Order: sequence, then structure tokens, then C-alpha cells
Amino acid sequence: MTTSTPKPPPTRPWRLSLDDPRIAGLFWQIVVVGIAIAIVAWLWSNAVHNLSVRRISTGFAFLGREAGMPIADSWIDYSPKNTYLRAFLVGLVNTMRVAVIGIVLATVIGTLVGIARLSSNWLLSRLAAVYVEVLRGLPILLQLLFWYVLMQGLPAARQAWQPVEGVFLSNRGLIIPSVPLHEANWWTILALVAGLLVLYLIRRRLIGQQMLDGKVRPAWPYALGLVGVLPVLVSYLAGASWGIEFPELRGFNFVGGSTLAPEYFALLIALVTYTSAFIAEIVRSGIQAVPRGQSDAAKALGLKRGFVLQHIVLPQALRVIIPPMTSQYLNLTKNSSLAVAVGYQDIVSIANTTLNQTGQAIESIALIMMVFLTISLGISFFMNWYNARIALVER
Repeated sequence: MTTSTPKPPPTRPWRLSLDDPRIAGLFWQIVVVGIAIAIVAWLWSNAVHNLSVRRISTGFAFLGREAGMPIADSWIDYSPKNTYLRAFLVGLVNTMRVAVIGIVLATVIGTLVGIARLSSNWLLSRLAAVYVEVLRGLPILLQLLFWYVLMQGLPAARQAWQPVEGVFLSNRGLIIPSVPLHEANWWTILALVAGLLVLYLIRRRLIGQQMLDGKVRPAWPYALGLVGVLPVLVSYLAGASWGIEFPELRGFNFVGGSTLAPEYFALLIALVTYTSAFIAEIVRSGIQAVPRGQSDAAKALGLKRGFVLQHIVLPQALRVIIPPMTSQYLNLTKNSSLAVAVGYQDIVSIANTTLNQTGQAIESIALIMMVFLTISLGISFFMNWYNARIALVER
């Protein structure tokens, strides 16, 4: 007995008529794209015409000219005799200082506050709730100005507060001990990072083998060699020095150590506290989204509450937490542009100064947009990659 293969359904012929939904959809897409291109072309030609009338040159050649602007707070070598390109690089580093450190601190504080809101201790949960509601209800710019005015009201260097040995707080900022980093120190840090990456890969392989045969393979010998012995060996061979440099008051200022300028410190505190309040609510809702039966089953097995939270509840809550957390990271990065309100010289402040000195408005604004767009896309890419790795996969 022969079976006939089913015939494919007939395809609809294309008709050049707007009554056909496919032709209509394609037509309106072309119209919308054409209008967008026309608007951009008109704006560009209008800008070029206005610049030529005012005899303002266009292009990025100005980046090679001498900047002549002082930058007080910089992590890389800079002087007013350097180029505008070097000044923009300093501004980029200053922006990254705020964004990266702010994201880490806001995540830690927000997670702790979010967990505290679910605590059975009434006082702790109420304090966490007040922290969240107050900081979420106040505009970020108002909080930034509050912290900056508070920093300006601190005592002078000679009467600086010393909460712990070697740490000073005054109107000059926060002065803390530091470790001078030279080339040998960076090689040691690089060896430590490489050891951590290799240890991560080895640990994943050991877990995979354990899933196959059920045999537990300890990872601590690899950790001891890669994270303990390897950096020490590299430090010894490179001759790295790890002496701590403590700040000392000499005259009217401090010498040695590392200084966090009042503008930077106020900006960092404002961004961290404001963003951590939103992260706390995200963490709280993510934990509450995990079915209560998971915790009850773990407690029935006699597991401790801290172990249950760390190994059972939080890993499942991350699938709910990560997407909105990405938005908060992006908000913190973009809110760092408010640094211009307190005089901290980030990429926006330096671009504004460059614009006033050179008149290259379009180019300066374009550089700001490119920097923030690149950082935001990088954060989104990493968080989406991490979210995909922890997502539940149906079999």
C-alpha cells in the first residue's frame, strides 16, 4: 500500500496593492524609514550651514590641540599642557570610577537592606523600610547637593575627624591609607586575576565530573596553587613592594595616602544610597517570588536559615532580580552625569569646558553620547549574558 505525501499549502501570490497586508506593511516601513532619514539629513545640513555662517570648523581635529584646562582629581597623569584627547580620557576614567565602584557598593548595600526588610526582627525591618522609603522619595539631585553641602561643612584639615587610625575626614575629603602600585604590583594583580579565572574553569570541570559519577573532587588544592602560591611567586620574582602608605598632616594639608575629593565622595554616596534603595526593593520582591515551600522544605531538613537563603532562595530569586537590576545599573551610570552640579570633573564636565573653549558643540555632545551609550550597552550585554546563564532551560 503506497502513501501519498501531503502537498504543501499553496502560497499566496504577491499583488501590488495596498489591500495586501504584506505590501501595506512593507510600504509603511519604507515611508517611516524615509521620513527618519530625511529629518536627520535636514538637521545635519542645517547644523553644517549654521556652523559655516559663524565660521566654526567641524570635525575632531581639536582633540589634538592643547587643552589648557586644570583637572584637580585624576587617576592618570595629566597637566593643562596635554591635549583635549587626554582630558577626555581623564573624564572617562573619572566617570568609570563613579560607575563601577557605585554599582558594586549599591549592589552590596541594596542586597543587605532588601534582606533586612524581610527579617523577623521588627526594629531591623522597620529601619530598612524607612531607609528605602525616604531615599526613594527624594530626588537624586537634592540628595547630591545635601551630601556636598555636608562635606563642605566638615572641619578643616587641622581639625579633621579620625574615626580609625590612618583615616581622616575633613572638608578636603576622605583621606585613607593606600598601597603604591608600580609595574611589579600590576603583574602580581594580573597573576591573581588569571589564577581566579583558571580556578573558575577547573571548578566547573570538577562539578561536571561529579555530576557524571557522583565522586566529590576537592578544589582547594587548585585554589591554593592558583590563588595563593602563584601571585606570591610572581610578586617575589618581580620584586613587588606592598608597603602601606599612611597619610600625615603637614601644614594645612595631608601628605601620602589616597584622597577622595569632597565632590567625588558626595557624588558616590548620593548615587550609592539612592540606587541601593531601589535595589533593596528588587531583592525583597525577588526573594518573595520564590515559593515558600522551598524554604519550608529546607527547614524541615534541618538546614540553617543562612544556608537556605544563600544556596536555595537567592539562586532562584536571581532569575527575577537580574532584569530590573540591569535597569538600576544603567540609571546609576547615567545619573553620574549629575557630577557637574557639584564640580566633579567627569566626562560631562570636561566636555562642557571643551565646548566653551573651542565652540565644538556638536562634537563634544557626540563624544558624551558615545561614551554613555558604550558603557550602557556594555552593562546590558554583560547582564543579559549572565541572565541567560542562570535562566531555567526546559528539557
